[in-house]
Amino acid sequence: MNTFPLKIGTPDGMLFDGEAERIVVRSIGGDLAVLAGHTNFCTALGMGEAHLVDAEGKTRRAACIGGLISVMNGVCRVLATTWEWQENIDMERAAQAKARAEKLIAEGDLSDRDYMIVRARLNRALVRLSVGK
Repeated sequence: MNTFPLKIGTPDGMLFDGEAERIVVRSIGGDLAVLAGHTNFCTALGMGEAHLVDAEGKTRRAACIGGLISVMNGVCRVLATTWEWQENIDMERAAQAKARAEKLIAEGDLSDRDYMIVRARLNRALVRLSVGK
């Protein structure tokens, strides 16, 4: 299968720099896949599972939370706010974050702003738990 150059980074540094057969991420408009020969584009990333198939055919899963993805002249770049490879997800920490958020939502008495923040924390925890299993 054809490959393309892929670079995945966060503000903390580069996480992947190599050839890939495919990357699938959640954009703000839904899931999208990039393959070799993809047209140039740029869009914002949403919150969800991402996975890539490297040049050797190995699939790697990750929790991706925000950022952007671009393809320019055949090179795909992902700059994620948060990108956690499946093997690096702390499942206990994610479960605790989920429990805290659910408790705050159940207790109620949150302002609209605080509710949105807690809801986002819950969604992040759910993504991590889903990818980490």
